[in-house]
Amino acid sequence: MSVIEKETPATPKSWWRAHSELGVCVFLFAVGVLVLVDALSIPTDFTQRGPVGPKAVPILVGSLLLLVSLLLARDVLRGGRGEAEAGEDVDLDAPADWRTVLLLSGAFLANAALIDTLGFPLSSAIMFWGAAYALGSRHLVRDPLIAAGVSLVTWFVFTVLLGVPLPGGPLMGVL
Repeated sequence: MSVIEKETPATPKSWWRAHSELGVCVFLFAVGVLVLVDALSIPTDFTQRGPVGPKAVPILVGSLLLLVSLLLARDVLRGGRGEAEAGEDVDLDAPADWRTVLLLSGAFLANAALIDTLGFPLSSAIMFWGAAYALGSRHLVRDPLIAAGVSLVTWFVFTVLLGVPLPGGPLMGVL
């Protein structure tokens, strides 16, 4: 009277699909190994470096990457799942906006190409304005002014306050 249903064993493909977060674990583990290998190959001399050398932070970061990858793998294998997107203004069925991605990429690549010629303040202002344009802002006066202000403040903080020299370009004599 009752039908006994046989459970079919899970196929390897469905098991990997159910545990797809393990791909992130493998990626984190590989990055951790890469960071540790590079950190251990940094040449140091105790007389030059003092008590804490240049290897300390990369070794710490690499070790933490390995630890996080192992803890995440353990969680996934115990049945832990990442939460689905729950944002109320996110349409998961909408296609990717490739125009915005390409405009943002173009602004970033323009900055990389122009930084040596124009200097950091001008090339970054172009990048910041391009990013604002790509993301939908169309204020022709306000956007370039804000972009110039942000790039000048960033250049000032890095060059003057932190002592990290960024190229000034043609504005070097003015700044």
